[in-house]
Amino acid sequence: MALTGVMFVCVTAIVKHLGDAVPAAQSAFLRYVLGLVFLIPMIRPILAAHLTHRQVKWFLVRGVAHTFAVILWFFAMARIPLAEVTAMNYLSPVYISIGAALFLGEALPPRRLAAVCVALIGALIILRPGMREVDLGHIAMLGTAALFAVGYLTAKQLSGEVNAAVVVGMLSITVTIGLAPFAWAVWVPVSAVSLGWLFLVACFATAGHYTMTLAFAAAPLTVTQPVSFLQLVWAVLLGWFAFGEAVDGWVIFGGFLIMAALSFITWREARAKALAAAAGVSGGDISIPKKAPSQPDV
Repeated sequence: MALTGVMFVCVTAIVKHLGDAVPAAQSAFLRYVLGLVFLIPMIRPILAAHLTHRQVKWFLVRGVAHTFAVILWFFAMARIPLAEVTAMNYLSPVYISIGAALFLGEALPPRRLAAVCVALIGALIILRPGMREVDLGHIAMLGTAALFAVGYLTAKQLSGEVNAAVVVGMLSITVTIGLAPFAWAVWVPVSAVSLGWLFLVACFATAGHYTMTLAFAAAPLTVTQPVSFLQLVWAVLLGWFAFGEAVDGWVIFGGFLIMAALSFITWREARAKALAAAAGVSGGDISIPKKAPSQPDV
C-alpha cells in the first residue's frame, strides 16, 4: 500500500508537470487512449460476460460520472498544490458512506456520522474559505471526489454480478468514449514528449491499481487504509522538492482529520462485519466497497 501511494503520487506529479500545456479533457482522453493497451487481456472476459441491459445501463452511469470526475481532476492538478489535491482525494470514501446511506438504504449510525462530520471539517480546514482565496481547482476537487464516489457506488452494485476484469475493462471503454467529444472540442497539437508523459501516467496508474489489489488481497482495509495516508507525505515532499510548493501545515492537519475519520469508518465496518459473522448473520455496514481507494482511478 505504501508503494501504491508512490505510484499514484507519480501520476499526480506528471500531470502537474504537464500543467496547461494540454487541456484537461484532452490530457484525460489521451491518458485513457494510451492506456487501452492494458485493456487487451480484459476483452475476452467482457465478451463472455453477456451483459444485460440493466448492467450496461449502470456501466454507462459509472462511465459518465467517471468521465466528468477525471476532467475535473486533471483541471485541478494544473491549478492547486499536490498536497491539496491528494488530501481532498480522501473525501471520496466519505462521500461513499453518505451516498450509501441516502441511496442504498444503509445505516449511518451516530459514530459513523460523527466521523463523516470530522472528515468534512478536515476539508474545510484545507480550503479555509474566508481566510484565503478558494481556487477553482479546489471546487473542481470537491466535484471530483463526489463523482468518483458515484463511480464506486455503481461499481459496488456491479462487482457482485460480473468479473472484476469486466468492471475495470468497461470503465476504460466507457470513459475513453465519454472523453472523446470533450477532447475534440479543445484539441491542440501534442508533442511527442507530452504523449510520452501521458503514457507514463497510464503506466503508473495501472501499476498503482495492481499493487493496491495485492495489498487488499494480503490484508484487511483496517490495515491498508491508514497506510495510504503516506500518500499525502509523498505528495508534500514531492511538491516541495520538485515544484517549490510551500509545506502548508493546515493542509496536512486537514488531511490527517479526513484520513483519521476514514480509518475509523473502515474499522467500524470491519468490526460490524465480524460481529455479524459471529452472530451467524450476513450484513454489517458495507458503505465502503472492498476496493475503495483514496486515490481516484485516473
